[in-house]
Amino acid sequence: MNFHERLEKAVERGKRAGNEKARAQVEAAMSEEELKRLHSQYRLELSEHIEKCLHEVAYQFPGFRFETVVGDRGWGAAISRDDLSLEGGKRLTFYSRLEMTVRPFSHLHVLELTAKGTIRNKETYNRSHYHSLTKADGKSFNELIDLWVLEYAEQYAASV
Repeated sequence: MNFHERLEKAVERGKRAGNEKARAQVEAAMSEEELKRLHSQYRLELSEHIEKCLHEVAYQFPGFRFETVVGDRGWGAAISRDDLSLEGGKRLTFYSRLEMTVRPFSHLHVLELTAKGTIRNKETYNRSHYHSLTKADGKSFNELIDLWVLEYAEQYAASV
């Protein structure tokens, strides 16, 4: 690597460091109220997307009950169902549920998405994903919601 290439890389590193410093100053300048407003905006957008996706799963698999989740756990939605089966003269009950929520605003200033999936009495996943509010991207969270819901639907379809 010659001097010119090393100089270009040094300049690029300096620009990145300057951008990080500017981003940190912007984040520090945001007031608590601005962060709450930003969180509410994301929460509304994401909870609507969660509801839409879970409604579609419930439509695809009749028997699921849909419920809106609002409270100290967060905002979002859940679908659940109970299935009965007779095996060897025994009556068995199988429970399936998918719940996805956007966690409430906290002093940590993060946007957090949680999901918990259970299929036929077995927990299939319990996940959490978060980003700093100032760096969060609604599109990536929507894509993650889609991915988790599709994964649940595929696992559920394979189990029945």
